[in-house]
Amino acid sequence: LPFALTTVWIANTGSLLLPVSNLTNLLAEHDLGLGPAQFAALMAPAAVVGIVVPAVAVALTHRRSLAARFERQQVESEPDRVLTIGAGLVVAALVPALVSGIEVWIPACAAASLLLVLVAVRRRAALRWSLVPWQIVLLAVGLFLVVETLHARGLADLLAPIVGTSDGLGDLLRLAGSGALLANGVDNLPAYLALEPLATDPLRMAALLVGVNAGALVTPWASLAILLWHDRLAAMGVPLAWGRYMLLSLVVAPITVAGAVLALHLVHGS
Repeated sequence: LPFALTTVWIANTGSLLLPVSNLTNLLAEHDLGLGPAQFAALMAPAAVVGIVVPAVAVALTHRRSLAARFERQQVESEPDRVLTIGAGLVVAALVPALVSGIEVWIPACAAASLLLVLVAVRRRAALRWSLVPWQIVLLAVGLFLVVETLHARGLADLLAPIVGTSDGLGDLLRLAGSGALLANGVDNLPAYLALEPLATDPLRMAALLVGVNAGALVTPWASLAILLWHDRLAAMGVPLAWGRYMLLSLVVAPITVAGAVLALHLVHGS
């Protein structure tokens, strides 16, 4: 459980630093007109808090199991070194390309194509349509359409009194908290789209990203990362008690969001 929690929590809370870390960041970077370095400078204080708080929470709640001695398990077959090294080289080239200023879809598609060819040559049997999360993709598209329809009917005007309008700490916390609540209610992508028109400057946009990413930890549908993570756990036969997971996340998410927003305000606030 500590390794599983670390994986899913950091996948959400640790995704604040770079524009390519998740889709909400890419949308925000496009709206703000910032380059990768400027975006990282804006989000760095929140990103540090987003990594430290969940890591400390795991260390405290699972200190006994983490202090145990772990034995290496034998795998059924030797790993394919050519496949492993080839995939590593592709990823090593992909990371700087994603933050180089080139349109993200170009290096992403190139890397995906190279990996597809590599796996087809080395492990053709591993390629199957079930690897593509069609249901999750269709769900996300449907939620996008719902939010756009609601915006056309005045959603932003309805939410404005709730999230505030200023760069003060109180309004930043209201915006981030609203983003976290919406993300856990529907999903972080439509939550971001719902509140995006009210993130009227870089600091408010940063607070919104904190809410919809670092706060999207509690419900199984709060983010695509959690949905994909749960699918992998189920495929690997790893048991997960949703009740315990949600209780732990109910503690970690608010502390992470509040701490990250406070860090943003201390570093960038007027």
